[in-house]
Amino acid sequence: MGIRRVVLKLSGEAFADPELNYGIDPKTVERVAAEIAGVHREGHEIGIVVGGGNIFRGMSSTAKGMDRAAADYMGMLATVLNAMALRDALERAGSPCRVQTAINIQQVAEPYLRLRAIRHLEKGRIVVFAGGTGNPFFTTDTTAALRAAEIGADVVLKATRVDGVYDADPEEHPDASLLHDITYMDVLSQRLNVMDSTAITMCMDNALPIRVFNMMIPGTIAAAIRGEDVGTLVH
Repeated sequence: MGIRRVVLKLSGEAFADPELNYGIDPKTVERVAAEIAGVHREGHEIGIVVGGGNIFRGMSSTAKGMDRAAADYMGMLATVLNAMALRDALERAGSPCRVQTAINIQQVAEPYLRLRAIRHLEKGRIVVFAGGTGNPFFTTDTTAALRAAEIGADVVLKATRVDGVYDADPEEHPDASLLHDITYMDVLSQRLNVMDSTAITMCMDNALPIRVFNMMIPGTIAAAIRGEDVGTLVH
């Protein structure tokens, strides 16, 4: 039997124009939503944590000189825009969807409530989690680990633009090797670029496996949700 309940982490790259790597591109969002909706119809319970780097990233050069907390709150608001775009695309693709935010914006989304989120999943609705954790100084990677632990997910799925975790940066080291299987401690000790250390530690403490895969290859999001052996497994 396949994985039943997952948390899928989508970075801002899943919403941006592939060439500009900025803004919200309707065609890109529709492609991602269609793939998620297709596998959702198979009976999987899907929670999605969205990033906002395609609109604003608190740690970017754009935010240089800004108060870190203020920049992080701006990033949280950017995730709400992405969540609304994804909800619209998922609904049009035939999957009922709810957006829950960690910051209070009742006019556009529900506040995050753990038991309500679980109920939505049990009712066959996709839940998109926006607003990060609701606190500055935490990444959306950490949000994905936190939400996965809270709702009892089987795995955290991190969608990226690379095939998985490498033993070195493949852009700087062309001979870098793809790792198909690695432990949490190896990720931390080798400082591999998977998730931030807070997210990795939280997954380790809660025995939550992480699968890192390339979302740009058609079909890999669905394969990861089904529990197929794509990308790299961190456990």
